[in-house]
Amino acid sequence: MSSAKPPPVSSASTARRRTVVDALRRGAVPESGLDLLATGLDRFESALDAELDGVASGGSMFKAVRGEYGSGKTFFTRWLGERAKRLGFAVSEIQISENETPLHKLETVYRRLTERLSTSSFPPSALRPIVDAWFYALEEDALAAGASEDDLAGDVEKLLAGRLAEVSRHAPSFATALRGYRSALAEGDEATAAAVLAWLGGQPHVAAAARRSAGVRGDLDHFGALGFLQGLLTVLRDSGHRGLFVVLDEVETLQRVRSDARDKALNALRQLIDEVHSGRFPGLYLVITGTPAFYDGQQGVQRLAPLAQRLATDFTTDPRFDNPRAVQLRLPGFSRDSLVSLGVTIRDLYAAGAGAPERIKTLADDRYVADLAGAVGGALGGKVGVAPRLFLKKLVGDVLDRVDQFEDFDPRQHYQLTVHSSELTDVERNAAASSADDVELDV
Repeated sequence: MSSAKPPPVSSASTARRRTVVDALRRGAVPESGLDLLATGLDRFESALDAELDGVASGGSMFKAVRGEYGSGKTFFTRWLGERAKRLGFAVSEIQISENETPLHKLETVYRRLTERLSTSSFPPSALRPIVDAWFYALEEDALAAGASEDDLAGDVEKLLAGRLAEVSRHAPSFATALRGYRSALAEGDEATAAAVLAWLGGQPHVAAAARRSAGVRGDLDHFGALGFLQGLLTVLRDSGHRGLFVVLDEVETLQRVRSDARDKALNALRQLIDEVHSGRFPGLYLVITGTPAFYDGQQGVQRLAPLAQRLATDFTTDPRFDNPRAVQLRLPGFSRDSLVSLGVTIRDLYAAGAGAPERIKTLADDRYVADLAGAVGGALGGKVGVAPRLFLKKLVGDVLDRVDQFEDFDPRQHYQLTVHSSELTDVERNAAASSADDVELDV
């Protein structure tokens, strides 16, 4: 498999540039266009592309990403998800949290997965177009096998039963719900079809009448969620997708939940890893992200010995020799040089679509970008590793936007970096000087 290098920023489309710049202006990680910013990730490309290729060929993969706050874990997983999407994978990113998506309730994790499901053609939730494409593919296969129009419905039913045979052993209601969805559509009952599809996506509290019409009962439970994931993978494969890339982000939040819920969540994670390695989920690439404290501390992975054994990875060597094929992958985080390099890339990306590109490159030259990076790092107690989000937000929103719009604006004369506590995340706030409500630095 080829691993294409990031395209030059000058060749990026207007829409892709806008998506990236708008997100950075808000202080957020862009949802797409990450290949434009992927500096320093080339050392991972070969191994990860080979893993994606193996999953696309019917394998499965589990990966744990570790990095401190600000090291770019969300950026990294979205960058990898974009690569997967270009290869024909569906993608879903799930934020683990005690209240919204507790890891020990796999039925909730599955529901969030379907809500966040996207493809190269469809934004979240792409569940319905995927299911519709699957039924279309079944019809095409039946017709190719010689089915007449009169026999089409019956032949599609036979194909459905055959392709979901393995899934039906573990989650018979998945196939039943698909049949109910198709029947409702055939009868022109859109409301029932939508309700049945919602139930198939793990949504609770679906109307009893819709469930009865589809022949299913109750709500999805913890154990049924794994069977439904199998079913979803089958539907994805048969509808032309090469796999499913899933991210469970911020798993370190498990350290802050009640001990009983934490133990259940850690065991659920151990169960997921074992199921992936057993081959139960062909076509699944599952990634979790967490801080080193989560992987190494007694309130995290080390609390459950079997899980610690499965995730054990040697990080005692020089980071240059980290093995990207290992179960755990370490993100080194940002240094001042890499932060400046990213800032220059963003400056060039912005200039490529700006009204005054030469003015931007002149007034926000490499030296100015470096000075701003140093000032933001200084405002955060010198902790450059937690500075990227705030640095890029200031660079785009406070500097580049003004240079582009105002001919007489010179950031060295007219801009003074001000960092207010209200605009910081908890981690950034802890890193910032605590002796004042804001920090003002000349750059």
